[in-house]
Amino acid sequence: MSTNRRVVITGMGAVTPIGNTHADFWAAVRRGECGIAPITAYDTANQAVKLAAEVHIDTDAHIPPNEARKMDRFTVLALIASREALSDSGISAENTKLERAGVLISSGIGGLATTAQEHARGEAKGFDRVSPFFIPMAISNMAAGRVAIEAGFLGSCSCVVTACAGGTHAVGEAMRSIRHGYSDVMLCGGAEACVIPLAIGGFTSMQALHIGDDASRASIPFDRERSGFVLGEGAGILVLEELEHALSRGARIYAEVTGFGDSCDAHHITAPEPNGRGAVLAMENALSDANLSPSDVGYINAHGTSTPLNDRGEAIAINKVFGEGTRVPVSSTKSMTGHLLGAAGAVEAIVCAYAVRDGYIPANINLRERDSDCAVNVITSGTETPVRHAMSNSLGFGGHNATLIISHCEEGSK
Repeated sequence: MSTNRRVVITGMGAVTPIGNTHADFWAAVRRGECGIAPITAYDTANQAVKLAAEVHIDTDAHIPPNEARKMDRFTVLALIASREALSDSGISAENTKLERAGVLISSGIGGLATTAQEHARGEAKGFDRVSPFFIPMAISNMAAGRVAIEAGFLGSCSCVVTACAGGTHAVGEAMRSIRHGYSDVMLCGGAEACVIPLAIGGFTSMQALHIGDDASRASIPFDRERSGFVLGEGAGILVLEELEHALSRGARIYAEVTGFGDSCDAHHITAPEPNGRGAVLAMENALSDANLSPSDVGYINAHGTSTPLNDRGEAIAINKVFGEGTRVPVSSTKSMTGHLLGAAGAVEAIVCAYAVRDGYIPANINLRERDSDCAVNVITSGTETPVRHAMSNSLGFGGHNATLIISHCEEGSK
């Protein structure tokens, strides 16, 4: 099979804390909006963490309640974002062989809310009384399954679970499927919805989350006062397509996915390797895959979770790849969205697609005092700047690292 097929982005869908379509999301990113606020999903009186980045959307307007009751929230959000992406792309049975169209949607945690709910029901009523939909609601691959059923896509359907790197892995592996000739079209990305007491409590007990009431000082990547991430929820879905297939049907092209690299820290179950070894390897692999040098990259969307260890290690890695004192612009849009776990990389791929299409580098908002241990060129105001190649990093628990290169596509048009 061919190994040099070009892969482009022809459709996008987003459900995020700052916008429930990809266009609204990007407009909010350009405005530097912060989606972090007091938790409304449940009463936080008995928990230390009070803030999250929730999605506010009328899901009933998209999916009938009797159907939504058979899905975990992460699947509902994935389905809404996928519908938008598919409609945006114009893909249909009339212009695409459905047996060569696939789905790859990640979730870091899957249906944890359903698991918690059904466990409580089992404790109260007996475990033989839990919902018959419990298992298909809880399993992480069900977002991909539901999306494939609705789209009628008959090709590969899978779910990669690599914690916070999952969304990036999904886009990268989908790109490879098309590049190497296994697919012509892939719906790919990630979805997460676990703003629930159990998840918040778990992250709190491992001292991973920010504890405080000031939303403007909660998710502050690369700031000296950063103290943990803010849990977010949402979904980001992209339609990837082989270039000639897209051109043959007159599709609009946002950008091109030119490189993907991944690696493992092989170091610790949660902490990143202190010197950034795994992140370095992922970035170098992505650059090699795209046949680019570091000087070609005009913007890095950092993983940038606002935890002390992650931001420091990623900054070290960037300097190792791009050279000490590099001036390549860096920002973490998690300063706006919080950390969407398995959906983060896909949502950030949408940011990079827009960055190269529109020539705009988004801000790392709310940064006040730069940490001298994070010696990278963090951009604190959005900047109109031509970007030919953008890099997106994702670094997950278990040492999973993934990097995408998203590039301006000459064949594309606004």
